[in-house]
Amino acid sequence: MKYYSYDSFKTDTNRLLLEIKEFEPEALVGIARGGLTLSHAVVEGLNVRNIQTLSTQLYDKTQKREALCIKGFCEFENIQRVLVIDDIADSGDTLKAIIKMLRTKHPKVEFKTATLFYKKTSVYKPDFWINEADDWIDFFWERDFKSN
Repeated sequence: MKYYSYDSFKTDTNRLLLEIKEFEPEALVGIARGGLTLSHAVVEGLNVRNIQTLSTQLYDKTQKREALCIKGFCEFENIQRVLVIDDIADSGDTLKAIIKMLRTKHPKVEFKTATLFYKKTSVYKPDFWINEADDWIDFFWERDFKSN
């Protein structure tokens, strides 16, 4: 298990912002829970006001569930480019399912994805990513705010 600190997050998010900038997203979709911290940082960094969320459940702590559940609804009226954000493309199942759903419901919108981490064994490769993961990532927002 690898601890991922706020300082690393700040550095990597700024690197990710440089890559994302030329896509010029008009809206962002943050995938709850893991992608929310990064989504907030990205909307601030790009000064994008349209942020929406979808909630997924694929893991119970470090144990993968049998099926992915997606909750939520997104509306993209007069929007052409949307960035979907999660913390990691681990198995890739979450991003793959969300992108398939969004493209089916919004065929005129261009969707791209961004993560901080990408595992080469993932079934889905994000358009933008910073770090290759080879271990379980223990993000600061998962560890540093736990109640005892």
